[in-house]
Amino acid sequence: MDIELQAMDVSPPRNAGWLTRINAILARIGMYVAIVGLLMIVAVVFYQVFGRYVLNNSPTWAESLAIVLVLYVTLIGAAVGVRDAGHIGLETLLVLLPDGPRHKLEIVIYVLVAIFGACMAYNGWLLGSSVASYYIPNLHISEAARYIPLVISGVLIVLFSIEHIIAIVRGEEVAPSWN
Repeated sequence: MDIELQAMDVSPPRNAGWLTRINAILARIGMYVAIVGLLMIVAVVFYQVFGRYVLNNSPTWAESLAIVLVLYVTLIGAAVGVRDAGHIGLETLLVLLPDGPRHKLEIVIYVLVAIFGACMAYNGWLLGSSVASYYIPNLHISEAARYIPLVISGVLIVLFSIEHIIAIVRGEEVAPSWN
């Protein structure tokens, strides 16, 4: 039983820095949000299909809600993928390089990813602010709700990229959130 509990423990090592501890928690929360969102998408789409073909009365809000949920699931899940190094990369080219150039190239890659995340957050904020007074038809919530996951994901990508850069400089690896 103790072995099972130890295998389920995904907390960062005690000697991990504050950023690693915070990022591990944020990544875990992000993944739970993405999983719950995915389950909600399945339920909403099932209800829409059931309403359309069984009740002959399709709910008008279901499609709009499913689209908004897809944004949350994909963007937050993508940010967690950056932390867990599950993003698309040039792994095959990197493994061919010696350690020194490989680490420098990895740092460049994570700096570019962080810049991309910052642009996502900034532009998501601008776009969300510009449409905040409009409402999504059938949901009666602000259009800004579509841009919230873009901002959250961008901020998380920046934090996770910084964590990877620090780990590379220290000669360490970031432990995935789901070991």
